[in-house]
Amino acid sequence: MNGVRCAVDGGVARITLARPEVSNSVDMATARAFGEAVDRAQDPSVRAVLITGEGKRFCAGGDVASMAAAEDRSAYLNELAAALGTELLRLAELDKPVVAAVHGAVAGAGLAFVLTADLVVAARSTRFLMAYSGVGLTPDCGVSYLLPRAVGQQRALEMALLNRALTAAEAQEWGLVTQVVDDADAVARAEEVAARLADGPAFALGQAKRLIRGSWTVTPQQSVAEEAATIGRAVATDDAARLIDAFLAR
Repeated sequence: MNGVRCAVDGGVARITLARPEVSNSVDMATARAFGEAVDRAQDPSVRAVLITGEGKRFCAGGDVASMAAAEDRSAYLNELAAALGTELLRLAELDKPVVAAVHGAVAGAGLAFVLTADLVVAARSTRFLMAYSGVGLTPDCGVSYLLPRAVGQQRALEMALLNRALTAAEAQEWGLVTQVVDDADAVARAEEVAARLADGPAFALGQAKRLIRGSWTVTPQQSVAEEAATIGRAVATDDAARLIDAFLAR
């Protein structure tokens, strides 16, 4: 796949952004290839997803060079943002956990990958920034929706309007990432997390993700009703039967 690799091993679909020569920035071909990787991650044999990036930076966002080269820049950028945003939504809607390992720099639409992941392991030297205003552009791929929900409205506005860069430690403090580890350990730690999730109760983990991510758009009453219906289905799964028996046998 052009600009993206995907391999499945041990129940984990590893999606790698693979354009290191341009800091894994995303052009149309890459957006389409990412969609193909999401297709593979939908396979029932996949129980967790891991996203990584090749080279010195995780993702610099949209490929500015491809935007500048387009005959109709407005039409191209509209299509690119819609395509990548749609595939990231599909990733978020998977009924399985998504882990991201990030390093170097996470900028622009690169933040959308982080915000779409359920757990994020960051290398200590990573920097996070919106970057859009630096080239006269606006947020895309769900960043304006997800970022304030992760860090709060005023912090999101500071990042957007002042192009405030965050260190990995600040990103963890603000709620943007889950763990910060030494640079050399980031990918290995994310692999451990993904493997642990893949070994866990698939229905329970996937549905917990769905309930929490969906809670922003339902009423408390709808949430309680959906939780009740879901836990009723969960207790009938083989994983629940096995784990309940093990719990009672302690």
